[in-house]
Amino acid sequence: MKIFYSFLCFLTMASFGFSQSKSNEKLILENGVSEQMAHFRKKQISNVTYGLSFEIPQQKQQEINSILTLNLTISNLSEPLYLDFKEKTQNIKSIQVNNKNTAIVHEKGHIIIAAKDLILGKNTIGISFIAGNLSLNRNDDFLYTLLVPDRASTLFPCFDQPDIKATYKLSLTVPKDWSVLAGADVKEKMEKGEFTAYTFGESDKMSTYLFSFVAGKFKSVTKKPGNLEMTMLYRENNAEKLKSSTDTIFNLHQQSLDFLEKYTSYKFPFQKLDFASIPVFQYGGMEHVGAIQYKESTLFLDNSATDSEKLDRAKLIAHETSHMWFGDLVTMKWFDDVWMKEVFANFMADKIMNPIFPKVNHNLQFLTAHYPNAYAEDRSLGTHPIKQNLANLKNAGSLYGAIIYNKAPIMMRQLEASMGKVAFQKGIEKYIKKYANDNADWNNLVEILDAETPLDMQKWSKVWVNKSGRAIFKDQIKYDAQNRISTFEITQQAEDQSANVWPQIFDIGLVYPNNVKVISATIKDKSLSLKEALGLEKPLAVIYNYNGFGYGVFPLDGNSLESVLTLKDEVARASTYINIYENTLTGNIAPVKAFDCFLKGIQQEQNELVLKIITNQTSAVFWKFLTEKQQNIRQKELSAIVYARLQANLPSNIKKTLFNLFSSIAYSATDKEQLYKIWNKETVIPGLKLNEDDYTNMAMNLAIFKHEKADEILNKTRTTITNPDKQKRFEFLLPSLSKDESVRDAFVLSLKDDENREKESWVSVGLANINHPLRQESAQKYIRFSLDLVEEIQRTGDIFFPKDWLNNTVGKYSSKYAFDEVQRFLKENPEFSPILKRKLLQATDGLYRAQNIKKETE
Repeated sequence: MKIFYSFLCFLTMASFGFSQSKSNEKLILENGVSEQMAHFRKKQISNVTYGLSFEIPQQKQQEINSILTLNLTISNLSEPLYLDFKEKTQNIKSIQVNNKNTAIVHEKGHIIIAAKDLILGKNTIGISFIAGNLSLNRNDDFLYTLLVPDRASTLFPCFDQPDIKATYKLSLTVPKDWSVLAGADVKEKMEKGEFTAYTFGESDKMSTYLFSFVAGKFKSVTKKPGNLEMTMLYRENNAEKLKSSTDTIFNLHQQSLDFLEKYTSYKFPFQKLDFASIPVFQYGGMEHVGAIQYKESTLFLDNSATDSEKLDRAKLIAHETSHMWFGDLVTMKWFDDVWMKEVFANFMADKIMNPIFPKVNHNLQFLTAHYPNAYAEDRSLGTHPIKQNLANLKNAGSLYGAIIYNKAPIMMRQLEASMGKVAFQKGIEKYIKKYANDNADWNNLVEILDAETPLDMQKWSKVWVNKSGRAIFKDQIKYDAQNRISTFEITQQAEDQSANVWPQIFDIGLVYPNNVKVISATIKDKSLSLKEALGLEKPLAVIYNYNGFGYGVFPLDGNSLESVLTLKDEVARASTYINIYENTLTGNIAPVKAFDCFLKGIQQEQNELVLKIITNQTSAVFWKFLTEKQQNIRQKELSAIVYARLQANLPSNIKKTLFNLFSSIAYSATDKEQLYKIWNKETVIPGLKLNEDDYTNMAMNLAIFKHEKADEILNKTRTTITNPDKQKRFEFLLPSLSKDESVRDAFVLSLKDDENREKESWVSVGLANINHPLRQESAQKYIRFSLDLVEEIQRTGDIFFPKDWLNNTVGKYSSKYAFDEVQRFLKENPEFSPILKRKLLQATDGLYRAQNIKKETE
């Protein structure tokens, strides 16, 4: 997360502190953690240690009895002490302050300790309570905490803001056949009948959102891939996946550590680096100090895994390991700068990949990983700056998204290119050293980087960090009588028609019969005259953003759609395919023309990352922007081409990418029979490696495609899944796959109960099944139901769930009916949360654009 607006925040903080001392302004108590409360508490308290004890019962329905012993130093008693605890008041059993019982006062999610019960200096507060369940993620035989960004206060009383770092002394009592993992090592273990009590050592200093523990029926493995011993908890039971993945997982952590220690000139900063793989985890991973959590399916791969899946795993591990320095060691002061930890985690992860995957084109990897996702949000009416305002921490979850995770690394790469890699790295070393075990904001980093470069950092970051949107580039190229370039002008206009100008560097390729002339363009203002091009012969085509470095929508000349097929440079091909798609969405290219171009690309592309871009965009254009008549014609053509190419002698990763596309569009009578034979293992495609998950996905597709044996297919699949966690997932999804509309309806209505939404990743897949384009005639009646539930989803769900919910409901549609439903909803709910409205507009960007694109097509 990021932003130059931090400077204003700094001034605000400074003035707030001044007004406190001058006028003794009274704190206004409100739900959540306001900036006012956060600023006051940062000055009021220090030296915080949480002593926490949790007694985990056998049954997940039973309450968890807990004790907090809080030690802290207080320097100001002009206000009471406010502890955050967003749970029912009856969950608080008793409170002691400095060994004296005190009354329980609990208002607006805060426990209020009166100033009269406190002293200046060291204080001890003891609270007996029942732990909140919202962020405990309790399952029948395991649980795990997930407290980012403001969920620690739903579990235990605390100061739930990132700039009050503390150490933790944790005790866990769990069923005796359970394993445990937390941010410090186990110091004592004691059997207590059917339970075991674990006492952990004192943790490193960390923010509340980074505290965590995992407990349950897990297996464990410990290895020492370098100087540090690491332990992993896991539930995966597939022998092939365990054998092919375990050593790799540990080695990837070690390789990431080695790189980061060298790049930052700062040794690994914590006691340990352990991790747990969790089958139902909501995210890819979470960077808890000493106890990282991962989604199990991302870590454990078998021999059918493609190169991009292996790369994704490595990047995920590198991302979470990078957080140990960027986020955990140096933490943002306030969550408006949450982008800072995410941008560095992604940016460093991209760097770490270079030596680990020497054969991968890492510029291509960066392009394909970040640009499509960044554009998807930045082109929408719900776009926002990288750095966003945050008045209250309760809204911090809404800040997350592709702008933070994908646009921010693009920005940082442009910054590194503008500064130079050496100067940039030197600045980062100074930043880590200065703010280690502390908090910093974007202005603190800008100040350090400013000293390393003549670049005006504040001016540069003003648009990249503080403004939303992207540039739309246009050109004017003229030729003289000898057919040589006499004028080459490039101009940029902000997509939102504002005066914003993005200074950036990118290459332009002039394509000739036997070579490509590459020219670097550095555009600092609204226009650029490309003098290096003057006098050159007229090219066959002009390919913008040839190196995939620029950010925006670039011009396409009349030959670009054909020339992309001839480009030898992989980055140039991928960048051009992305640009063709973006030009389609802006209305410059007819969807059918783009689709036909992608179809040709599918027939000849040999690079997996480029092919993945093409297949994703082909699918998007097919389902969202072609008319029904066009779909009927193109489906047969597409499936025939893909299936024919599957028979060719191709690498297994290329075949897997092609097969994933075929499986998703094989709904004609002939195609679904071919798909059924592959699922039933009657047809074996040479070189295509499929695993249990692939057969499960095929079964779900065949059900959605209304195969006549759908019930039999689903029943057989259910009985052949060998992993019990995956079996539970499939059983949860079965109603969403039913051919009986009333069963599907019951599934949707059941999601009104938050208990049925606990496994968020399962719910997202179920909703995608319900709202598949082939089923929308029966599912569209639930668009309004889904919209009406969004605020409840935000209240009870984790940070990515509101957007996932919207993506897999109304975000699946392109119809006029769905568009009208969204308009009606917004009109009837003028007070609808601006934060959620932004998420809705991001999720429905394709729906909005489809209204104009299809009008032009018909």
